[in-house]
Amino acid sequence: MNPQHILLTAPIGPTMARMAAPNIIAMFIAMATSMTEAWYVGQLGTVALAGLALGFPMFMLIMTLSAGSIGGAIAGLVARHLGAGNRAGAEAIALHAAVLALLFAALFAALFLLGGETIFAALGGKGEVLQAALSYSDTLFAGIVSLWLFHTLGSVLRGAGQMKVAAFWLVVASAIQIVAGGLLVLGIGPFPQLGIAGAAMAAVLGCGIASLGQIAFLMSGRAGITLRFRGIPLKRRYFADILRIGLVASIASISMIGTTIVITGFAARIGTAALAGYGIGSRLELLLIPLVFGIGAACITMIGVNFGAGQIDRGHRIGWTGGIAAGTITGIVGLTIAVFPGLWADLFSESEAVREACRTYFRIVGPSYVFFGLGLCLYFASQGAGRIFWPSLGNLARFMTVLVGGLIAYSLGQASVEVLYSLVALGMVIYGLFIAGSVKLGVWRAGLEVPEPG
Repeated sequence: MNPQHILLTAPIGPTMARMAAPNIIAMFIAMATSMTEAWYVGQLGTVALAGLALGFPMFMLIMTLSAGSIGGAIAGLVARHLGAGNRAGAEAIALHAAVLALLFAALFAALFLLGGETIFAALGGKGEVLQAALSYSDTLFAGIVSLWLFHTLGSVLRGAGQMKVAAFWLVVASAIQIVAGGLLVLGIGPFPQLGIAGAAMAAVLGCGIASLGQIAFLMSGRAGITLRFRGIPLKRRYFADILRIGLVASIASISMIGTTIVITGFAARIGTAALAGYGIGSRLELLLIPLVFGIGAACITMIGVNFGAGQIDRGHRIGWTGGIAAGTITGIVGLTIAVFPGLWADLFSESEAVREACRTYFRIVGPSYVFFGLGLCLYFASQGAGRIFWPSLGNLARFMTVLVGGLIAYSLGQASVEVLYSLVALGMVIYGLFIAGSVKLGVWRAGLEVPEPG
């Protein structure tokens, strides 16, 4: 049976579970990879952990842009073209996406290699902490093209319904990163001890090798579409289709990471222990993004195919099914870590001050994770519908809650980790309710554009 026909007719819940399962498994492995990276760096001391806390949000920025914002637009467009029976259009999107990945990689490499020190200093980094952050960032952005290609090609695969293949290469990238990270961060055996830079180099190596595998699979034609570098002229309209959705969606990614960066900057001014503790705590929140993305990626493809075929009501049911499932999962995680914060806080540092800052974060923020999961999944689902403006504003509302609230707290001399973390929690509640409310009020139905059949 045609894969697109299954997505148009099969029961929603079982189909979503089947499509999301490979993504969720792969994302759990990716979560383990990030935990391992933090453990490696934790062996180097509090300064290295604080440097990673400054640098890691930049890694997540690239991930959320390439896989979530631009990548979600790519996956949604590929799915909608296939849903409309337009394979040629889907293949054109794949080629133009690869070209955009190279262009975005060059842009971000120039930004952070030339301006990284200014950026991290503005966030409160200084002395040894600043140098540690730069060591991580410079290595990461020197090889950032591998991350952009990896997530872009993975989005093409997911849009074509190849969830298992995309998940397989994510597992490959993660496995390489875990092994290479240990060898390079700690200097095991004949390998030099590169410290925090080794963590960034491991990520570049893992994504680079996995990207080659993705390219080979897509060029073979086994994905249902073929990545071809000849015979498809580059056209402005395909770039515009991707960027029209992707750049608006980038408001969400930038706002999401901006929220983390703002809190990081505030925490850095409280003290090194507070910064390192927040870095460990917020890492779990950032790692929930790929977990929810496992469900969200299935929603993008399923909704994209159904919207492409004109089945709008079914597309809405898919979105709400995914959003409720994601909110339930993140809610369980949040409540568990709020009650037992030491499960995570005690893993990465021997410093009691760092551990307590992290425990405080989870006690305050953990119960609001349900809203985070609901809003984030509906944001991804909105990319499948091609209607992303209002969901993106939900991320901006969260960012402004933290930024304005934090500035007021500092102006009144009331800045503390408790106040900052309370703002984080409030921002998540506003975020989830804003996005869910916008979908409920019908933003997915406004100005629908369905690709023409090929």
